[in-house]
Amino acid sequence: QVQLVESGGGLVQAGGSLRLSCAASGLLFSSSAMGWFRQAPGKERDFVAGIRWSGGGARYAASVQGRFTISRASADNTVYLQMNSLKPEDTAVYYCATRRSFAVGVSLYEYDYWGQGTQVTVSS
Repeated sequence: QVQLVESGGGLVQAGGSLRLSCAASGLLFSSSAMGWFRQAPGKERDFVAGIRWSGGGARYAASVQGRFTISRASADNTVYLQMNSLKPEDTAVYYCATRRSFAVGVSLYEYDYWGQGTQVTVSS
């Protein structure tokens, strides 16, 4: 069973930075992809960024392009989301997910395993 554990969320002022981590364990597929999604209160869970487990093929939502960077550390099976120039509209619960496919999907329905989420709050 795959387990995903997010960490690194918190409260930050607008313009600040945070780095989220997603520690993966269990049965991981070499031909899989990892994604970060976020969900604000009363809204749908939206794609933020994704990357192949091999480390390539990064994709970003238009709203975070140029501000967020997704990366993977193979040594410790961890995926990171570096978030810079944060805005109040980035406030949400951020979830890590993985899917049994080489392609980076942008729909939450394409992902098979999810973490519990970590809260990010950006104050104005």
